[in-house]
Amino acid sequence: MADYSSCSTENRNLFAPCAACKFLRRRCLEDCLLKPYFPPNEPMKFIVAHKIFGASNIIKLLQELPATQRADAVNSLVYEANARMRDPIYGSAGVISHLHDQMTKLQAQVALAQAQISNLQSQNANLMTLIPKQQSLSDHHYPFQDSTPLSYDDNTDIWHLGETTWESFWS
Repeated sequence: MADYSSCSTENRNLFAPCAACKFLRRRCLEDCLLKPYFPPNEPMKFIVAHKIFGASNIIKLLQELPATQRADAVNSLVYEANARMRDPIYGSAGVISHLHDQMTKLQAQVALAQAQISNLQSQNANLMTLIPKQQSLSDHHYPFQDSTPLSYDDNTDIWHLGETTWESFWS
């Protein structure tokens, strides 16, 4: 039996097959096209993409793309594969449609809130025009301020305001 205890962790990771080669049970070469995008510690990433698209289609797609775009393509494939697993009919288009509907509802709510704010601001402005800005509350003239005060006669159950009398409503 071989003794691998003398090998460093880095050297053992260099020889570990990528998740794709491990799943496909084939030898992983140093120049494996899938190795940078499906590391050995993320096997589900390849399993999901393989189940939806197939290994040969993934490899063909990556071969056609420039190296700078391959990582984004793999991320997109994995996202689409996960979406197809959750929703086999619509996939990521279903997610996009759902998010679009949410966005439309939220935009309507924002527009309603803005209309309410505008309405309240105009009401506030209208109220502020009715209140004189220079007068304080103590300077304000209230009705009956200069006339005889309102009084109540307990014996006759009648309200008196100057020379006017009113009988109580509850008598």
